[in-house]
Amino acid sequence: MTTTSPQATDRTDPVHIQLQYQLAVFARRMEQVRSSDAVGALDRAAYLLLDRLERHGPANVKALADALAVDSSTVTRQVAPLVAAGLVGRVQDPADRRAVRLALTPPGGHRLAEVRAGRSELARRLVADWPPEEQRAFCALLARFNHSMESYTAGRQSA
Repeated sequence: MTTTSPQATDRTDPVHIQLQYQLAVFARRMEQVRSSDAVGALDRAAYLLLDRLERHGPANVKALADALAVDSSTVTRQVAPLVAAGLVGRVQDPADRRAVRLALTPPGGHRLAEVRAGRSELARRLVADWPPEEQRAFCALLARFNHSMESYTAGRQSA
C-alpha cells in the first residue's frame, strides 16, 4: 500500500503541470547553452567535481561519491578525463600513506575559475532586466527546490 505525503497535492493542479513543464524546458535550454557557448566547455559533472574539490579540499573517491550523491564507479569514470587533462591530481592521504586522494591542481583551479566566471556572466545577462529582489528571490527559491530534490532522493535511497 502506498501513502501520500500530507503535503502532496493533486497532480492535475495547474501549477504543478506548469512547474514540471518549465523544468523540462529549463533542462533543455541549459543543455543548449552549454553545448553552444564557451561557458559549457566543462560539463556539469566535471564542474561539480572541480567545485567540490576546490571548496572542500582533497578527497577520496568514496567521499566525493557520497557528497555528490552518485556511485563511486561514476566518480571514477568522471574524474578520469580530469586527471588526464591535468585538472585533478592524485595525492597521498596524510592519514594513510597507502591511500590516494584526488585534489584540484592549479590548472584545474584556473579552469574552474574561468568556467565559473563565464557561467556567472551568462546568469547576469539572463536576469539583467529583472529587479534585484526578483534575482535574489529566484536564487533562494531555486536553492530551496534543489534542497527538496536532494531530500527526496536521500529519502528514496534510504527506503
